[in-house]
Amino acid sequence: MLPSEGRQRVQIEKISPEIDGGRFPIKRVVGEKVYVEADLFCDGHDMIAGVILYREEASQQWLEAPLSPLTNDRWQGEFTVSQLGSYVYTIRAWVDHFLSWRRDIIKKIEAGQDVSIDWLIGAELIEQASQRAFANDAEQLKNFAEKVRLGQQENNLLLEEKALSESLVALMVKYPDRTLATTYEILFKITVEREKARFSSWYEMFPRSCGTPEQHGTFADCITRLPYIAEMGFDVLYLPPIHPIGTTFRKGKNNTTVAEPNDVGVPWGIGSLEGGHKAIHPKLGTIQDFQEFVAKAAEYKIEISLDLAYQCSPDHPYVRENPQWFKHRPDGTIQYAENPPKKYQDIYPIDFETEDWKNLWEELKSVVLFWIEQGIRIFRVDNPHTKAFPFWEWMIGEVKQAYPEAIFLSESFTRPKVMYRLGKIGFTNSYTYFTWRNTKWELTEYFTELTQTEVREFFRPNVWPNTPDILHAFLQYGGRPAFMLRLVLAATLAANYGIYGPAFEVCENRPIREG
Repeated sequence: MLPSEGRQRVQIEKISPEIDGGRFPIKRVVGEKVYVEADLFCDGHDMIAGVILYREEASQQWLEAPLSPLTNDRWQGEFTVSQLGSYVYTIRAWVDHFLSWRRDIIKKIEAGQDVSIDWLIGAELIEQASQRAFANDAEQLKNFAEKVRLGQQENNLLLEEKALSESLVALMVKYPDRTLATTYEILFKITVEREKARFSSWYEMFPRSCGTPEQHGTFADCITRLPYIAEMGFDVLYLPPIHPIGTTFRKGKNNTTVAEPNDVGVPWGIGSLEGGHKAIHPKLGTIQDFQEFVAKAAEYKIEISLDLAYQCSPDHPYVRENPQWFKHRPDGTIQYAENPPKKYQDIYPIDFETEDWKNLWEELKSVVLFWIEQGIRIFRVDNPHTKAFPFWEWMIGEVKQAYPEAIFLSESFTRPKVMYRLGKIGFTNSYTYFTWRNTKWELTEYFTELTQTEVREFFRPNVWPNTPDILHAFLQYGGRPAFMLRLVLAATLAANYGIYGPAFEVCENRPIREG
């Protein structure tokens, strides 16, 4: 079968940047330039031209940016993304018969050849362009065409100045003949986010630890810490889960398996009779107290980030109301979390293979939307690699369609391909292996991978020298100089970094146990 149009001679190959053949978007922030390259060539010796076509995904109006040749049939162009949301781009290229004519006639004139017919060919090309042009430009092109047509009767030098002038070239480039242009068949996507997606400094703090040693902290106590945090230069304050904590199989101090009567439990054991993921631990305060805390933080130019941990304690309302969202064992009990030989009886993982997955997805999305309504736009997501990839791609996409300013940090310490996939499917930035990269060679190799390969197009590193459960030996044995060194490295090697405090700034280096 013949193609619908077989005269499109320009070939387009190897467009970059692109992720997995266009399956996933690249990432940029508002005001950032997008540099695009492609191989463009055609049969024979004709000259070609090309443009980047780009637009906001919701718009029907294409914008264009010119492509310029590099070497070896490689072309490059650039454009700037100016709005939050999604953009698309592709390449269009065509044979430029005018530029080909101009190149050839110059060579013929220099060789002293008869170019009388060539002038007429050029006049035809210019006349055709005038029919594509608007108003003033059309009139100028018609005048050029007429002068070229009459050129055989004029002085050759005068004719050459008129027909080959840069002003004529500019007009012809402005109104090319794209009748037989080739347009690349794939639309590549760009996720455009706000500046904080690329540049931020995070401080992690347990709100319940903001009180006195004898008293549970509150959001009011957290407010008193804001000047201190702002003075250190942090603009994101991340709170571990602030929800009610279950009592069944509650963990004790330092993660012991048996809790004492006054032990407060692990914040990630979410859910009790007092509520689940949309509730606040009563000792922290009320929803109004939380809103006041968020507003006060904004006065210090600090955004609050909440922990998004999709897991439940045995006491969570989901367990009673939607038991089908959890995996059941042959004896009828619900499967608790395990990482053999470790057991976490205080945590029920969600079953993403449930038959009721659609309702599950909608409910989990509603958790994010609830906290967005309370003023939150940044979420640190706990262990996303242990939840289904299709869910994350859908949920983040849905949220960002309505709230493109939303930011999702992936707390995933796992295999590289898994971490990178999370970046591809929508996570704004990600924790990294920085904690375990300490020598010059390790740091050079790792950050070269993150910044000099295609990884940089979809994976934004957020580097942390410590976390509540990670205290590397470098800090344990290096003393205060090690803390200073790692802070400077974190803050300068990546545009997003964070620390867990106040443990970090007081140089707390005593591990609970060796290892």
